[in-house]
Amino acid sequence: MALRSYKPVTPSLRELVLVDRAELWKGKPVKALTEGKRGTGGRNNHGRITMWQRGGGHKQRYRTIDFKRRKFDVVATVERLEYDPNRTAFIALIKYDDGELAYILAPQRLKAGDKVVAGERTDVKPGNAMPIKNIPIGTIVHNVELKPGKGGQIARAAGTYVQLVGRDQGYAQLRLGSGEVRIVRGECMATIGAVSNPDQQNINFGKAGRMRWLGKRPSVRGVAMNPIDHPHGGGEGRTSGGRHPVTPWGKGTKGNKTRNNKKTDGMIVRRRHAK
Repeated sequence: MALRSYKPVTPSLRELVLVDRAELWKGKPVKALTEGKRGTGGRNNHGRITMWQRGGGHKQRYRTIDFKRRKFDVVATVERLEYDPNRTAFIALIKYDDGELAYILAPQRLKAGDKVVAGERTDVKPGNAMPIKNIPIGTIVHNVELKPGKGGQIARAAGTYVQLVGRDQGYAQLRLGSGEVRIVRGECMATIGAVSNPDQQNINFGKAGRMRWLGKRPSVRGVAMNPIDHPHGGGEGRTSGGRHPVTPWGKGTKGNKTRNNKKTDGMIVRRRHAK
């Protein structure tokens, strides 16, 4: 879908650029496929704020998405494409031949009336899902599982995709958008195509209030605080902090490596920052 810009007839419309969603479903979602959702305001189970700049926002209902695609060899018809407030990608309502309804992530070039199917071996076309061991090398896929049966975890945001670059000893090699190459089991499911709404990265919200609708609160710079509130705070006049950028608790930020997961280190063939 294309981008939509607005004439600056009011201050809030100046420089506003949004995704044109004219082709999406205008009504409400299927109620049986939704559930209530409460915001946390960035607070954990003790009531302490563990994520800053969160809170407020518009009321939302969560759409239950089928990330597993384990209903094999039953053809489904795409009823419509819908907007989902919980994610950047669009979702597709599909109806199986046995009458069951489900939501899936909508890939690019999928439209109402198309047929999709999941199985051990299917046609290589957008929306179809099958185990990675049966997908041709070089295919673009999304919604990739890391563990068989767990449901897709990789490449679910708008415009993202993963490329299958090789297979070896029951494992498949995937090149991620970051440049990292990692291996997953061949039994893991993946869906053909790239995720819909690639223009999401080019939007301009135009005003602070639009971010508040999404539940994102203002962020205060550390150099604007007092020394008791932030390591960058204080100083005579305007200062830039006088040290490498850190969090309010003194941990390095902006490029500081924090990854610590030895269990999955062996699954990474090539790091994203490898020369």
